[in-house]
Amino acid sequence: MRNLPDVIALFDLDRTLLTIDADEAWVEFLIDQGALQRERFEPAMHDVSERYQRGEIGIYEFCEFYLSTLVPHEPARLAAWRARYLADRIFPAISATARALVAKHRDAGHLVVLTTAASRFLTAPIAAELGIDNLISTEPEMKEGRYTGKVDGTPNMREGKIARLDAWLAGRGTTLASFRESWFYSDSRNDVPLLSRVTNPVAANPDAFLARLATEKGWPVVQIG
Repeated sequence: MRNLPDVIALFDLDRTLLTIDADEAWVEFLIDQGALQRERFEPAMHDVSERYQRGEIGIYEFCEFYLSTLVPHEPARLAAWRARYLADRIFPAISATARALVAKHRDAGHLVVLTTAASRFLTAPIAAELGIDNLISTEPEMKEGRYTGKVDGTPNMREGKIARLDAWLAGRGTTLASFRESWFYSDSRNDVPLLSRVTNPVAANPDAFLARLATEKGWPVVQIG
């Protein structure tokens, strides 16, 4: 087993460390760029988002709706758009409180991990901006240098977050139970499976369902941003 810290701090991204949703902001950005049709994608995105918040949508359907936005474009064009999207939409949506919370765990020597349903394409530079070296995200499939719109492996959402985390830790010769303390900050009912596995679950900017559950279980509730 590698010499790892004895505390792990896991963070969700959308509406937790960000005040907005990274996938939704990406679609809105592409609409503003004229790369997506507003009349088609805006209502479809709202439907996907609402069903996701209610825990009703299938994990592949959810992820592949957003990954479909990558398919028509060359990677170089996508990378240029992403740089503008990050500067205009994402980095301003990271509050000082969020940065301080991540820094608190990092400075304490904890193993800090960003675990998000959003794709690595969008979230790798966000993790870097937050100073988080470890990212578990939904992996977009690529073939012949282009995105296919499909997920490579298991989407990193709901119970998939546990499976992906367990596999990631196993690759480092450890398990979640091996840590003296484990923290997870999330806003969403969809993360209840992983919140229920850690020693210190924290409802951060929680949705109504998670806020009620946190009250019932005595989990801390915090507002970030």
